[in-house]
Amino acid sequence: LVWLLVLSLAWLGPALGGEDEDEEVMEEEEKEKKEEEVLSDEIKEEDNVLVLHEHNFARALSEHQLLLVEFCECPHCGQGCGQGQVWDREYWQGGEAMAECGKDTPLATEFGITSYPTLKLFRDGNRTHPLAYTGRLDSQGIVRWMQRRAGPSATLLQDTDTSAAFINSQDLVVIGFFKDLKGEAAQAFFEVAAEMVETTFGVAEAAELFQEYGLSADTVSLFKKFDEKQTNFPVDPERGLDTAELTRLLRVHSLQLVMEFTKETSNEIFSAKIPHHMLLFLNKSSPDQLSLQDDFRAAATGFRGEVRWPHGRDKEGGFGTPQPQCPLFPAQVLFVVVDVTGHGADVLPFFGMTTADAPTLRLVRMENNRKYQMEQDNFSDSAIRTFIQAVLDGKVKPHLLSAEPPEDWDTRPVKVLVGKTFEQVAFDETKNVFVKFYAPWCAHCQAMAAAWEELAERYKDREDIVIAEMDSTANELENITIHGYPTLHYFPAGPGRKMVEYKSARDVETFSKFLENGGMLPEEPPVSEGRGQPSCPGLSPAPDGSGDGSCRM
Repeated sequence: LVWLLVLSLAWLGPALGGEDEDEEVMEEEEKEKKEEEVLSDEIKEEDNVLVLHEHNFARALSEHQLLLVEFCECPHCGQGCGQGQVWDREYWQGGEAMAECGKDTPLATEFGITSYPTLKLFRDGNRTHPLAYTGRLDSQGIVRWMQRRAGPSATLLQDTDTSAAFINSQDLVVIGFFKDLKGEAAQAFFEVAAEMVETTFGVAEAAELFQEYGLSADTVSLFKKFDEKQTNFPVDPERGLDTAELTRLLRVHSLQLVMEFTKETSNEIFSAKIPHHMLLFLNKSSPDQLSLQDDFRAAATGFRGEVRWPHGRDKEGGFGTPQPQCPLFPAQVLFVVVDVTGHGADVLPFFGMTTADAPTLRLVRMENNRKYQMEQDNFSDSAIRTFIQAVLDGKVKPHLLSAEPPEDWDTRPVKVLVGKTFEQVAFDETKNVFVKFYAPWCAHCQAMAAAWEELAERYKDREDIVIAEMDSTANELENITIHGYPTLHYFPAGPGRKMVEYKSARDVETFSKFLENGGMLPEEPPVSEGRGQPSCPGLSPAPDGSGDGSCRM
């Protein structure tokens, strides 16, 4: 029996006394009753979920082979941690979980809980090595993740009939062919299968199956009903099978050669972690624009991300651990069609575009969100290939967004910067410039707006200090990447184009102390990230699950 649990970490603080003595007595009795309940190892259930604390945790481990435990700190995971709200909603939709929360308990310390909510799986009563939850943050994802760990991660295929039926059962399946299912390579394959819960895995050791699919040695094969029908990844007999690289290979080759950006495919597109995305923006209601997909697809075949094997070996040389001096993967490009009148309309502001700009092409370097644009759109497959290669070779400069500067941008206490004016202001060698990079929709930015205005008023008559701000959703800089909001950078006067990131408290007095000390603060205990200094997400298609409430760009 697999239980989905919520770990209650609540300290039961003393009840506040009232003026009425009888009320005090009643509150004291209620307090004692609750303390007795907490000290007991009795395990209570709320809506089919076990509620745990430090005194009944050991009992729960001993009574259940698999325990999925959620550690929370805010009431019902809805106050103070935005990701908790998402998780809790999903649990309730599935009728499986709720959250009763607290913080700073011995259990949180024991299991290294630093962000909330956190899920951990405990197996066979093992308290020292819980498994961190790595699945999707929704009820369906949690169920799939648990099912994969509760049972075998891959189906054993014993003959050609069962293997053929298995392959035909899905649009995409993965089969590991191993001559020894207890060997290290097979065990590594099972680990990958346990993590990739969205994909169906099979495993085979019968000699007739090796022969049926043209294999002679241990191999991981990807079978698809689209594009290449069978893609083989041989296992190197010396280096074995590297789980991280196999996972990446499978994610890359599981995607269609050309993806369409939709609500259903967006998670696949970004979780594959392909370093470059080539985007064709078009209006699918236009037959002329739809026809552009043929050349776009033809160009994609050259950038699939073929494997470059270590030490100059060819693809038959085997799949093992990559060597630093010889990358296992060359640059890869994922080709994506974006319908500007469909789901893709939501991302147009990120590119500074409107529906009228279609059809057009953009290449995005995912590590820093740098965007590249052809000088003139040419939709032939040869032109697309040439453009991509030029970007990969560093011969094309990024296309940077910039709003127009307001007429009064430098007359306000807070100077309003845009991409076009940033260099001349921030790197003025006669000024110390303190800049807030923000997003208009960011709640944390809005919360500190008053403090930033007050700071600017305090220093508006100082010739050597400039307090400024820039909307980073409408302006981009070539050498500065903003990952979350608000981000504060200090640019000291003098040569050298120096930049100091400010990471302390966001109040006027601390800001002022920082400025008066030339962009430095006295050594103080660090502020706990995600609590004293929360950040809003940057523009990102999918949250990364980080504990500080931020999604990284």
